[in-house]
Amino acid sequence: MQPSLLTALGLMLVLEGLMPLLFPQAWREAFIRLIAFKDGQLRFVGLLSVLAGLLLIWITNR
Repeated sequence: MQPSLLTALGLMLVLEGLMPLLFPQAWREAFIRLIAFKDGQLRFVGLLSVLAGLLLIWITNR
């Protein structure tokens, strides 16, 4: 695996872990709300996340 891909994966894990580390109750409540979403709503959230990530990658590589 390329070093930059592993770095990106590591950074993603750090960022994903900050919310439950710093604000466990808020993270739990947000997770409970996400569980209540319908499949279409979850897919939309996932789509927005992918698009935001692609936009960020595009902006940083211009």
